[in-house]
Amino acid sequence: MKQYKTYMAKPAEARASQKWHLIDAEGQTLGRLASQIAKVVMGKHKPTYTPHVDTGDFVVVINASKIRVTGTRLVDKKYYSHSLHNGGLRTVALNELLVKDPERVIRQAVWGMIPKGPLGRKMIKKLKVYGGIRHDNASQNPQPMQVAL
Repeated sequence: MKQYKTYMAKPAEARASQKWHLIDAEGQTLGRLASQIAKVVMGKHKPTYTPHVDTGDFVVVINASKIRVTGTRLVDKKYYSHSLHNGGLRTVALNELLVKDPERVIRQAVWGMIPKGPLGRKMIKKLKVYGGIRHDNASQNPQPMQVAL
């Protein structure tokens, strides 16, 4: 009987194969978009995916302020932050946050879908989100990526 070895990616190999992807968020549903972005940032779209190695690619998201949500989430969905002082809980609705800081909406949705800890913090740094059409990563030549609906 022949023994097969399981492939485990090395960190140097993973860094050498990283690509840049450009995703237009205009008209995309928030949760579905975030799950596709999380898959690319973690590297699950590659056959060389290894859970304990950062094999993911960089993702540039534009038009974050033009995302879509279903139902009454624009008013009902709340984002919470706490200052760690008594009475320091702050609550912001999704519609207010889309006006004030649309990048945080997508970043927080993706953060909820990737592993927590040192590896997850390394992965989330590969996500670049911009509220409008302009972005600062043109020199990396990101390739447009179609997001499945």
